[in-house]
Amino acid sequence: MFLILIALVGLILGSFLILNLSIFEFVENLFKPFQSRKKTISKRIEEVKNPKPLRGIRKTVKEAGDVLTLMGKEAKFGTVFAFSFIFMVAGIFASILMDNILMIPVATIGLSLIPFWYLIFISHSFKKQVNAELETALSIITSSYFRNESIITAVQENIAYLNPPISNAFKTFLTQANMINVNVKQALSDMKSKLNHHVFSEWVDAMIACQEDKTLKTTLTPIISKLSDVRIVSAELDYLMYEPLKEFITMALLLVLNIPLIYFLNKDWFRVLVDTVMGKGILAVCTLAIFVSLAAVMRI
Repeated sequence: MFLILIALVGLILGSFLILNLSIFEFVENLFKPFQSRKKTISKRIEEVKNPKPLRGIRKTVKEAGDVLTLMGKEAKFGTVFAFSFIFMVAGIFASILMDNILMIPVATIGLSLIPFWYLIFISHSFKKQVNAELETALSIITSSYFRNESIITAVQENIAYLNPPISNAFKTFLTQANMINVNVKQALSDMKSKLNHHVFSEWVDAMIACQEDKTLKTTLTPIISKLSDVRIVSAELDYLMYEPLKEFITMALLLVLNIPLIYFLNKDWFRVLVDTVMGKGILAVCTLAIFVSLAAVMRI
């Protein structure tokens, strides 16, 4: 059975590769006949004006994509989907090897979301790193601006000391200000979209105001100090934020370790748990509880 499953997966993947088809487009087209009737123009306009917030799996995938965009690695989103597919196939294999059909939907959906949950989890540490890098970048650029009162010169003097993704935003600014558009204020304004950060946007707005009135440059330093406050508060809240994760890991381990414990306490109970329909249903429900709890912890 295991070899037949491997052959089936290889046949499916090979067919998609030969026909140059996307699995996700195939699934989307497969469910199109079951979707609701064609929407009216007024309903489409209403959806564009007031879009519904994403929920569930779609929200998780969207947040993972935003994390990759923030890291500047949006091209690797396809790799994440590939890992998700591998985990999904592993869930199918594990469920069949356990001879538990009820586990298949739980294991496939839960394991396929693990790569996206991982990206959401590491986004916190990455954002802390971005805050620290942004604080350093804005400090040295502002110091240079105080000396020469030219934002282009200040960025050129310090661009070699900046790291991605901060350096990417300022490199784009230099390219636009020197080669595309001489309007420095417009180049500064366009730079805000490169980093989705409220303190950076405030600093850019203050720098735009300084292009009109150089005396306003004293407002830049208090804005940069906000990043220090964010770093201090974040360090204080780290323990509180990771506490739910520690509790989840503890409870999940207790739940999983109960299964081998039952085997050593009473083998008849263990056989009921793994061989009967009710026992397999209990294992599927327990696995579902673990994945739902993990999703809740990632949300926190």
